[in-house]
Amino acid sequence: MTAFTGCAGGASLVVRDFTCRYTDPPAPALAGVSLAVAPGELVAIMGASGAGKSTLLRCINALVPALVPAVCDGEIRLGAQPLLGVEVGDLGGRVAMVFQDFEAQLFSTNVRLEVAFGPGQLGVEPGEIAARVERTLALVNLADCGDRDPSTLSGGQKQRLAIASILAMEPEVLLLDEPATDLDPIGRREFYAALESVRGKRLVLLAVEHEVDPVLRADRLVLMSAGRIVAAGPTAALVRDVDLFTACGVRPHDLAVLARRLGCDLPLDVDGAVAALRARGVPESARTAPAAAPAGRTAAAAPPILEVRGLARVYEDGTHALADVSFTLGSGEFVALIGQNGSGKTTLAKHLNGLLRAEVGEVRLDGADLGALPLERVAREIGYVFQNPDHQLFAATVADEVAFGPRNFGLAGEALAARVDETLAAVGLAAVRDEDPCLLRKGERQRLAVATVLAMAPRVLILDEPTTGLDYPQVRAMLELLARLHAAGTTIVVITHSPWVVVEYAERALLMRRGRLVFDGALGELLDDEPLLRSAAFEAPPAVRVARALGIAARTVDELVRALESED
Repeated sequence: MTAFTGCAGGASLVVRDFTCRYTDPPAPALAGVSLAVAPGELVAIMGASGAGKSTLLRCINALVPALVPAVCDGEIRLGAQPLLGVEVGDLGGRVAMVFQDFEAQLFSTNVRLEVAFGPGQLGVEPGEIAARVERTLALVNLADCGDRDPSTLSGGQKQRLAIASILAMEPEVLLLDEPATDLDPIGRREFYAALESVRGKRLVLLAVEHEVDPVLRADRLVLMSAGRIVAAGPTAALVRDVDLFTACGVRPHDLAVLARRLGCDLPLDVDGAVAALRARGVPESARTAPAAAPAGRTAAAAPPILEVRGLARVYEDGTHALADVSFTLGSGEFVALIGQNGSGKTTLAKHLNGLLRAEVGEVRLDGADLGALPLERVAREIGYVFQNPDHQLFAATVADEVAFGPRNFGLAGEALAARVDETLAAVGLAAVRDEDPCLLRKGERQRLAVATVLAMAPRVLILDEPTTGLDYPQVRAMLELLARLHAAGTTIVVITHSPWVVVEYAERALLMRRGRLVFDGALGELLDDEPLLRSAAFEAPPAVRVARALGIAARTVDELVRALESED
């Protein structure tokens, strides 16, 4: 990524003994939080959903309590200026934030105008605005998208655009609420590497993340739980505390877990870990140890459900989203649809259930042209869970949301009530059946979106980034639900940028690059093709890369440990 010039900055951010309690509805959010961030520092904040991470950021940029009712005590300062009680507009240009719901920040008619809007409101000279637009678009790898309508971008590209629109204002404090959730694995690392140049310009950086790998470059980690900071310290030291991460609902780093399981000290980079393990000695029998397949059904000789032949798609703005894509989806498969942001994954997935009609090529369901089938049949057979769960939630209560689909297909009375009860139990939402869906947490809304589709008992379930914005326990719960559905015979297709999700749950991979299907086969074969993975911006988890460097076909830390501890 291209270097970014940043701003002069120079003021420290100090939070001291800060407490926050929401008033509508009443709920404690922060309790006695103290934190200081010097100019040029990047501090990553981690913890389970509801730990108070996003609330802390919103208090720093004055959204709470200025726009969200809350009682706040303590102190927040930027240099000599107190921030508590300041109007949001008074911090314009000084404290900026990229929100978790990044799509809500986008409103302009093209990408360049989106990035130019903020500096324009701050009175920046037109020539300088143009220069900032080009710099920031290059930073986030959107230089080729300047004339596109933001609504036509992929989810990951929209996230990059939201980040660019904030960076272009060159604030003193940059608050990032899960800025890398929808970025591909290589893009995440490149984004945080690019922030190095911003830090060098004396900018205060606070980033909330659920995954530790992207923020290994952070100066410090802060772990939160129940509104409190439970641990803070240098990243290199804190990331090794596997128990602490687990207790805070954060997935520990693969190599920290591996070091603990082996009872040795390992570097947390792949090359260093490989060298250290080779020095210890690798049992010869480990080099041929087969990797266990994920639990569940296998799709050997499974009859085809969906057939895609020569599929192509060109959007109205001239974007070639798909080009000559062909594959067959069999009954009972668990497939990961992966690839770089903008590679065509979501566009392809939307053709599989009729959200987009094939313009060139064809999609067939049980041998019949999907485009010619009644929509109600396609909806029953193939369920689709959107990247943003809020795009498919609209009912007054959770139970009504789940009942909507089956009711429209003719289910009624006791049969409908039983279907709703069974579905809510399956996704763990029975206790909130009478709640307004809009008041649920992000993880609960994600599970509810899945439930609305499950209630129609589809044969194929397609999920677009189902783990986005979820903490580690929530992600595990979601994936175990999918594993149970898969074991019961449902065909699962998951679009995801989380490498560990792919390697631990999928049996087959479809890898997209620039609108083309460049790999279709067993996941193990893909993991062995490092050049292909690199070309498509996908990177296997650290434990898998270590295993393959040692000649071991392991897909998890557990498998790698068993292989390394095996006897010759």
